[in-house]
Amino acid sequence: MPPPEIAWYRRLPWWAIGVTLFVLITGAFAVNPIRNAATLAPVAEARLSQPPAYLAIAPFGNILDTITLLSVNQHIAIVVWAIIVFVAMRVWRRRRPSGTTIRREALTALAFLAGLVLIYAVMAMAPRPMAQLVVTDETVIAADFHSHTKYSHDGRPGWDENDVRSWHRGAGFDVAYITDHRTFEGAERGIAGNASQAGQGEGTMILQGLEAVLRGQHVIILGAGRSYRGITTPDLRDVDEQALALASLVRNNEPVVIQTIPDDLSKITAAGEPGSAGTRAIELIDGSPRGLSQGRRDHRRILDLARSLDLAPVFGSDNHGWGRAAPGWTLVRLPGWRGMTSDSLASSIERVLRLGRDGSTLVVERRVADSTNRIGVLFAGLVIPWRMFTALSTDERAMWLIWTWALVLIARGLRIARLRPSRAA
Repeated sequence: MPPPEIAWYRRLPWWAIGVTLFVLITGAFAVNPIRNAATLAPVAEARLSQPPAYLAIAPFGNILDTITLLSVNQHIAIVVWAIIVFVAMRVWRRRRPSGTTIRREALTALAFLAGLVLIYAVMAMAPRPMAQLVVTDETVIAADFHSHTKYSHDGRPGWDENDVRSWHRGAGFDVAYITDHRTFEGAERGIAGNASQAGQGEGTMILQGLEAVLRGQHVIILGAGRSYRGITTPDLRDVDEQALALASLVRNNEPVVIQTIPDDLSKITAAGEPGSAGTRAIELIDGSPRGLSQGRRDHRRILDLARSLDLAPVFGSDNHGWGRAAPGWTLVRLPGWRGMTSDSLASSIERVLRLGRDGSTLVVERRVADSTNRIGVLFAGLVIPWRMFTALSTDERAMWLIWTWALVLIARGLRIARLRPSRAA
């Protein structure tokens, strides 16, 4: 007896049709993938570029980038959503006449959990192409004021200064400060590998800083081991407040101290007039999951503090060697920066932050789903994919469609090959 014919609608690849419709519908609501982090307005000085290698694996890269840019609450919410959807699908499947067994369900659940762990492992550790900021104004540089190497106690094993340079070049940074805990080794090694002049070749210029503690707050001190030796305790853990005060007496040469997040914003020790000691900049975006959480939750408060205390808002990736997506960039206008040596470039950037303060920088951010309210977290399984798809470029949308229907054709081809009777020997 021939097998019963399957209804036509059951033969359609509904998942592929759904993805196609979602790609097309979200295209009508497309937004620029980057924006001014302070005003939420478009950025005229830069654009986000997707290199060919990134576009080739766009669906996978887009998903991994999105996971990388989630806050702590969003990570929890998206995992909970994934579990709920998985359970719902298994319950629906049990309604079929074929049924299932406890052993099969247990194995399926283990495979699902293993898949989640694998996705996060690939997101954190696997090398892949990066979306890159392209600065269109030659007088502007893109800088990261907070990154780490293996020489920090919490750095990824094996993550050295060359990895830092490569990561930042891939993301479009002209300058990256290595700000390890209690050591200058990674930064000094990075500076030794710099080009003789900024702007030569494709390498990111590495500059030196230090992450230390000032009155219980984690801060970055730019040039701590070069321009301001002895500004910390001998173990490089804490800022020596007396040394900081003495170094700050020289007007227009005060150390640039940056307040990091996450931290207690009510305890910021802000510098006042020239010649006074204290913080002169604050992270508006910090790339760690906890930093992203506070930066988005306290966004308005950080901006108000920057204005009221005259602090330069900056971006710090806080990258310790995990992930391949930059959530932001600091744009600094610095005419003539190309051709500067490492030391002159560092001095010039510090001068801009020191004198310009609140108006000296423009922080650019990747557009992500909002997580600052309960609705955004409750509906994370819908809100996060929506934002990811609305931020896709036209080329990325095309690659989503190509990959989707290529997988359909491959699956159909394998099914036909499996059902085709083998020839007798």
